Amino acid sequence: MAERSFKAEVEHLRQGAGSSFTGEGILAITKALLENGVGYVGGYQGAPISHLMDVLADAEDLLGELGVRYEANASEAAAAAMLAASVHYPIRGAVTFKGSVGVNVASDALANLASSGVTGGAIIIVGEDYGEGSSIMQERSYAFAMKSQFWLLDPRPNLPSIVKSVGDSFALSEASNTPVMLMVRIRSCHVTGTFECRDNQRPPLTVREALSNPQRDFKRVVLPPMSYQHEYDKIENRWPAAEKFILEHGLNERFGPQDGKVGLICLGGMYNSVIRALQRLGLADVSGNTDVPLYVMNVAYPLVQSDLLDFCAGKDAVLMVEEGQPEFIEQQLGNMLFKAGSQTKLEGKGIFPKAGEYTGQVMMDGLDDFFRKYAAHLLPGQVRAPNTPQPEIPDLSQTVPIRPPGFCTGCPERPIFASMKLVEQELGKHQISADIGCHLFAALPPFEIGGQTMGYGLGPASNAAFDGGGEKRAISIIGDGGFWHNGLSTSIGNMVFNKSDSVAIIVDNYYSAATGGQDIPSSRATNASKSTNNPITKALEGAGVKWIRQIDRTYDVTRMRETIREALTTDYDGPKVIVASSECMLNRQRREKPQRNKAIKDGARVEIPRFGVDEDICTGDHACIRLSGCPSLSLKTLDDPLRDDPVAHIDQSCVGCGNCGEVADAAILCPSFYEARVVHNPSGYERWTAGLRSRVISWLQTRRAARRLTFNGTASGRIAS
Repeated sequence: MAERSFKAEVEHLRQGAGSSFTGEGILAITKALLENGVGYVGGYQGAPISHLMDVLADAEDLLGELGVRYEANASEAAAAAMLAASVHYPIRGAVTFKGSVGVNVASDALANLASSGVTGGAIIIVGEDYGEGSSIMQERSYAFAMKSQFWLLDPRPNLPSIVKSVGDSFALSEASNTPVMLMVRIRSCHVTGTFECRDNQRPPLTVREALSNPQRDFKRVVLPPMSYQHEYDKIENRWPAAEKFILEHGLNERFGPQDGKVGLICLGGMYNSVIRALQRLGLADVSGNTDVPLYVMNVAYPLVQSDLLDFCAGKDAVLMVEEGQPEFIEQQLGNMLFKAGSQTKLEGKGIFPKAGEYTGQVMMDGLDDFFRKYAAHLLPGQVRAPNTPQPEIPDLSQTVPIRPPGFCTGCPERPIFASMKLVEQELGKHQISADIGCHLFAALPPFEIGGQTMGYGLGPASNAAFDGGGEKRAISIIGDGGFWHNGLSTSIGNMVFNKSDSVAIIVDNYYSAATGGQDIPSSRATNASKSTNNPITKALEGAGVKWIRQIDRTYDVTRMRETIREALTTDYDGPKVIVASSECMLNRQRREKPQRNKAIKDGARVEIPRFGVDEDICTGDHACIRLSGCPSLSLKTLDDPLRDDPVAHIDQSCVGCGNCGEVADAAILCPSFYEARVVHNPSGYERWTAGLRSRVISWLQTRRAARRLTFNGTASGRIAS
């Protein structure tokens, strides 16, 4: 099950001309695809674009009615390869995935697509999340657009601009026979707004109809000598056609006056931040009207030289607002100005930081510095006194602790790594490689397991140098999503082919959990439109793995520990794979909580497990916390002058997974953990029994208190005498 259902919102995608559509950016993109006669869509989930895949999945009925083929691809490479349908056929196709890691994974297919060119419009919608909100290495998709000569659009982050950019991308692709990347930044994906609808369009040629009339053109096959001609075609035909289309259709925009001594050039995705900074500096109003000439590049690549030089003409200086590094656009623009003999001064990096996200404060300070240097007269007031250094911002990293990501409460992956720590205590440390996914959090405290990650599904492959055998066996971690994405062929296949004497642990939580809980081939759920319930163990056997252990309950820490120990000490010298399976607790709670709440509301008897710590037994050594790290495990200071150290405490966020008690039992830590059952809507007999127990306990507690009082009084009397 996906993190969020869009079933209700999807109904609004049926709106036609004359209606106003209100919703998120990802819904607007889907609506725009339908309005522009898309013939097929696909992709692979990944932040910040995951929800677009969820919308497409929920809209599958509507897509079917329009004759649109939808596929949830196995990887970004598979999604990019899907665009091959637009090479020979005049069919519009679109795929989506996370940039830049998705672009990296899909690079081979994308490079071939860019070489051969397309007949139908082909667009790749990449979700760009550069900056503090990113979950990946800090890179940009721009470099790939330059390398393979994709055209790259970066629209202003408002719904009308985003919707227009989808149609522009298809039209630009067809006009220049070149695939187009449509970059939507994290804010664009989730921005809300309104735009005027058009009617949904059935594709003029569906993929089903194309099968009845197969087309082929060997000139588009990427083989010599055609591949040499493709390179010339890009420069001599496709690029000029793209520039002509961009100019004739005004894809790049200008705001403010035509003339001025200074000007700003920004990417479309940075427009809102630039305008907001200008407002704060008193150089724009709340509607975005400004007295500063502004050139907005909704097309980030290719740069239209004639248009840019025309904007720069007569200006003393222009500022290029380009977030991230390297400064690809600034370098190109500087080259254009130099070759044209322009006297216009170009500023960019230096005024702005060379790396990092352009936050609101960074943007305002950069623009303020630029105007003070070249056009101080434009500033209506003194934001700060001239020649006065900016106030020093305190380094909060010295006082505020970092807040790294961590496992959810009750996560079934937590006991896997607790088991590994227990084995490590017995056998010593091992070389451990990690992989992308929730399990990568194990690299952080309290587990500190796994020292590197090379890519999705590449956990075992990144340990290949250590797979030849040694004093200790190498261990690698890979998730079920990564296994089906790239791991089966690349990592497991590599282990089998090279007879690796190492251990791989496949963390199977039933979903592609880190990207939003989408189903994958091994999901245990029944999916009407996808093939699920395909066991990972069967795939491993088919790939040639002989030593396989399946664990169906990862919370059994004792068994997990014993299995890991067996894999590390067995005489078998081939690949050893442990499949550790338990459902993602977050998805489980999403499914079970509504059902449980409804049952309670309807008066049904419902038991809910809760765990606790006996304060009188807990010694306060906190080993349970160090071996679990569960957010629901915290500390509690006792009102006891003889016990200074806080004891372990389980708070109200506990979901009753039992991991804390399992860890304590496996590590022989302490018997202080207990399980209780909260019964909603108990039977009459249960109420009577509970009342009786309460009275008996109350009587025993009263008697014990009286005895203590008597003993204390007698002892005091003896001391006094």
